[in-house]
Amino acid sequence: MSKKISRRGFLKLAGIGASSVGVTGAAALAGRNALLPAGLETGHLAAPLLRQTSPEDVAAMDAAHGEVVQIFLDNIGKDPAYWGVPLPHTMDGDTKVFEIVCQDVMWETKPGMAYPAMTYNGIVPGPEIRVTEGDHCRFIVKNEMAQSTTIHWHGVIVPNSQDGVGYVNQPPIRPGETFVYEFVARNPGSHMYHSHHNAAEQVSSGMLGAFIIEPKDKSREPVVDAEYNLILNDSTLGFTFNGREFPYTQPIIAKLGQKIRVRYFNEGFMIHPMHLHGIPQLVFAKDGWNLPAPYLVDTLNIAPGERYDVLIDCTEPGAWAFHCHILTHAESRHGMFGMVTALIVEA
Repeated sequence: MSKKISRRGFLKLAGIGASSVGVTGAAALAGRNALLPAGLETGHLAAPLLRQTSPEDVAAMDAAHGEVVQIFLDNIGKDPAYWGVPLPHTMDGDTKVFEIVCQDVMWETKPGMAYPAMTYNGIVPGPEIRVTEGDHCRFIVKNEMAQSTTIHWHGVIVPNSQDGVGYVNQPPIRPGETFVYEFVARNPGSHMYHSHHNAAEQVSSGMLGAFIIEPKDKSREPVVDAEYNLILNDSTLGFTFNGREFPYTQPIIAKLGQKIRVRYFNEGFMIHPMHLHGIPQLVFAKDGWNLPAPYLVDTLNIAPGERYDVLIDCTEPGAWAFHCHILTHAESRHGMFGMVTALIVEA
């Protein structure tokens, strides 16, 4: 996303006066170590300690909250790959051929915070795979990691031999080896691909991605102005949206009256109730299947492995917070972090 929004413009959209954000910079940094009682970051709230906050701590806390929002604003447009990188393909007759390389890399969820990651083609999440119902697909998977691995096509109806579970459907792909998966994309919808060998370590370390099968008949598809993949993950790489944590996530920016589609993919170990402020979400598909009766929510609880498709009708102008509502995944005395972004609706 290349669009740049100023801090003042963001605050105007959000209905906040610039003076209410408080001081930033050195004051915030100086107060940060004093802000957080021991154990708070792990979710153990020490209520008596919180009640003993001094005026100086309050000022530093406010400054810290303002500082992370400023970082978020300054970062808008600086991560053009945030909403997904398509996996390219070549053609072999009528077969779409994709190449996936499993690689160990160091991955930054934010500047200065790098983790040992296991990846598809060197990025977290892996590249978006997007095909059409009925496509004949071939995936050439080369393992350059130090561990063996497999790929499971989560939610995709495939022949048993292609399901990608080590020692159930295939031998693991050992370091230096190549394995070929091949199947027809049969069931349209929002699906995933991820490791299914030492999966707790490998998936949480980055071996995950969106697999979208477009329907041949789009008569039941909503007409939208834009769509976004939001891949939720937790544990090994922290609390992330699309491999980044706030304030280094990116906002969704829409015009008043536009309709947007968000595809949620929970690749983590935990449930994540996704809450959008100000505008309801119309849930119209679950695990790739269209629902017979779509329904409206402001908070959508997404369990591990689940996918949901929602439609957001951008009827309300402003900057709207968009986050996991398990608050220890999203906010502390230092300000917002982790699973937080924003929907900005411009009039």
